[in-house]
Amino acid sequence: MTAMSSGYAKLAHLSGDEFRARLPEALSLYVAAMNYPEGTAEQRAPMWLTHALRDGWRCVAALDTDDRLVGLAYGYRGTPGQWWHEQVRRGLSGREGDQAADAWLGDYFELTEIHVRPSSQGRGTGEDLLRTLVDGVRQRYVLLSTPEGTSRAWKLYRRLGFTDVLRDYYFAGDPRPFAILGRTLPLE
Repeated sequence: MTAMSSGYAKLAHLSGDEFRARLPEALSLYVAAMNYPEGTAEQRAPMWLTHALRDGWRCVAALDTDDRLVGLAYGYRGTPGQWWHEQVRRGLSGREGDQAADAWLGDYFELTEIHVRPSSQGRGTGEDLLRTLVDGVRQRYVLLSTPEGTSRAWKLYRRLGFTDVLRDYYFAGDPRPFAILGRTLPLE
């Protein structure tokens, strides 16, 4: 599949400075992809800026021929003390025990965000973003959280070999059930 048939012209690794410069555009893409209400972007901006400072942070963008964002994925090395890490540790320890939590959370890359514009979904952009993002990551596992369901993203994760780490998990402040999915790296 060529890039253009995938719905984008090129993939690019973004530096922290490039990510910050594109933050309004990235957040607009996020709101559109997730079908979130207006105002969500302003709430997420400080968090995304903080994420870009974390150890091992990396970001990949799918860009159209006019250099506009079609898709975006970023993540970083997960470590104790991070909100997501502590939420997942609590859930895993409570259901599976500390040993299971230690096994998954001892050495992982957190796929924090991956989003594709609705008009470009279903053409392989998400898979290309995910594969490019984790290529060369040195952690043993990649972990992510996603609302449970039958979305295109859910099907992508399953097709790429992600398995259940924790299901029917509720993050503080979100009424939806989430799945924590993981798999070993590298992706084949």
